Amino acid sequence: MLNPFPDLLTYSFFAPTLLRFATASVFLYMAYVVYTHRAQAAQTPLPIVGAQWWVPGFTIVVYAAIGLALLFGYYTQWAAIFGAIAAWKEIFWGKRLQALFPFSRGMAFLLLAVCLSLLLTGAGAFAYDLPL
Repeated sequence: MLNPFPDLLTYSFFAPTLLRFATASVFLYMAYVVYTHRAQAAQTPLPIVGAQWWVPGFTIVVYAAIGLALLFGYYTQWAAIFGAIAAWKEIFWGKRLQALFPFSRGMAFLLLAVCLSLLLTGAGAFAYDLPL
């Protein structure tokens, strides 16, 4: 079948950029949500370390670092790997640790799919890590 808008295919290099910006905004929003519920997150018992005061701060820093790396396109494939790991953890621990993982499983699956797509396609336009 013929493509109805073949001229738009010249802009396909910008598709990973749109995915990168959308994923970055999700991770930055996740950092904000954990920041607003940090008192509840500090009292949430984790499987190995238990309830610790530093867990919300560490989670906020990790989410913000992933979000900022994706936003600016800095080491995008590494950020996509860590984002996929965070989404995978949210799929399995999201119901139990709602203060640390604020989204539903469906949203986590979509986030995992976009992170894996960014891992395979690269950063797109307006990124610092260009392929050699």
